[in-house]
Formats: sequence, structure tokens, C-alpha cells
Amino acid sequence: MSAAALMTEADPPLLTVAGLGKAFGARPACADISFDLYAGEVLGVVGESGSGKTTLLRCLSGGLTPDAGTVLYRPAEGGQALDVHALPEGRRRLLMRTDWGYVHQDPRDGLRMGVSAGANIGERPMALGARHYGRIRADAADWLARVEIESDRLDDRPTTFSGGMRQRLQLARVLVSGPRLVFMDEPTGGLDVSVQARLLDLLRDLVTRLGLAAVIVTHDLAVARLLAHRLMVMKDGRVVEHGLTDQVLDDPHHPYTQLLVSSVLQA
Repeated sequence: MSAAALMTEADPPLLTVAGLGKAFGARPACADISFDLYAGEVLGVVGESGSGKTTLLRCLSGGLTPDAGTVLYRPAEGGQALDVHALPEGRRRLLMRTDWGYVHQDPRDGLRMGVSAGANIGERPMALGARHYGRIRADAADWLARVEIESDRLDDRPTTFSGGMRQRLQLARVLVSGPRLVFMDEPTGGLDVSVQARLLDLLRDLVTRLGLAAVIVTHDLAVARLLAHRLMVMKDGRVVEHGLTDQVLDDPHHPYTQLLVSSVLQA
């Protein structure tokens, strides 16, 4: 049994999702989705384009207001779980800068392209009250090293970085404040195979060493197998299969999941 599985038996869920639904007009983007996510656990969400994966992620992270259901988050200090969508906008933004993080598929959506790499990383600590310039700069340099970017690029702008470097910089920007939960939308999408492999190795190492909980949306089953403890398969806005990642991918029960796995094997 994995460490994540042992943790789920002893501790309450970090995130509890019940009956979540969101529609755009007459078209349901996600419908009646429920699950628990535990500290240190990675949940992968897979499916074809248009299956509702990104809509679900945005509803979970507070970026979209669902039409139905609840998202409850249990903060580190204990006490009553927070209803994410009932929080004031300012409290939700603070949550995203402290306990949570969001990694966008296009790093330009998660970075400030007009300021230096160091300034991008330093913004979250400053939002939390850090004011010692030397310490902020040293932490930024340390995080550049952690995501395998040379420290002499600290004062360079992301516009001078490659796509893979921008994605690693976005990771540093998100993780510097020590979030407990990270949402990732196709974090390896659009990257060359060799760059993708390097980023995946880095992601797996960071998630394991930092004990992060994460929800990762991806269309790539190889990414899901490498990173996720559990897997949800979405089709037409609904979860059609949910279980341990290896079990879902090695012995898929739903015809749609079987088709996805078969397509990968035949590619």
C-alpha cells in the first residue's frame, strides 16, 4: 500500500467535492462530480479535449462558480472546512497565494512577462509580508536552482526563456510560498518530448519531496501514470471511471477508458 493510501485512512480529506456541476447554456461542461482528495495525494483527470477537465479544474480552484455542488477545503490550522465558493473574493485570492497554487498550460498566463525571473518568484513571498530584499532574492535564486535554471538568469525576463524554462519558472513562482494544494492544467502540454520528459522528472521529484497534494489535468495517459496516485476519466462532462491509476490504465472497465488506453497502445 502506498504512503498516500495510508495517509487517507488516518486523516480527513484536504478537499471534499460533492455534486459539482457547471453548464454553459444547454451544454453541461461537468456534472455531478464528487470525490475526496487527501494531503500528499495526486489526482489525475484525463479525457479528450472538450470532456470538461479544465472546467472542472477552474471550478475546484475558484476560478469559475459552479451551478451546483460544493468544494470544501480544510485549512492547515484545522477548524471548520471552508466552502470555497462562499468565500469573499479577497479571501479566495489570498488562499490562491498561500495554501494553493495554479500551474497554467501556457506559462505566459501564470507569469508576469515584463519583470525578471527573480521578481516573478518573489511576488508571492512579498504578498505574504516578506520585506527583506536580500532574503527574497536569495530564496528566488534557490528556487531557480530547484527547478534547474541557472542562477545567473535571476535578472532575466521570461521573454528570454524557452518554453520549458518558462514552465519551470512558473513552478518556482507557485511553489516558493509552500502551498499545500496545487492545480495543474496540462503542465507538459505543447512541449517537445525531451523537454516534457525533463519537466515530468522534476514535477515528480518536487511533488514527492514537498508532500504536495495536486489535481493534474492532462490528455496524456503517460503523464497521468507517472504522476497520479488516482485517476478520474471524464467524458462529456461526467466521470466515467475512477480508481487507482495503475488499475484504471491496466484494467479499464468503461468502454471509453478502454478506447483511450487502446489508442495510446496503438499510437
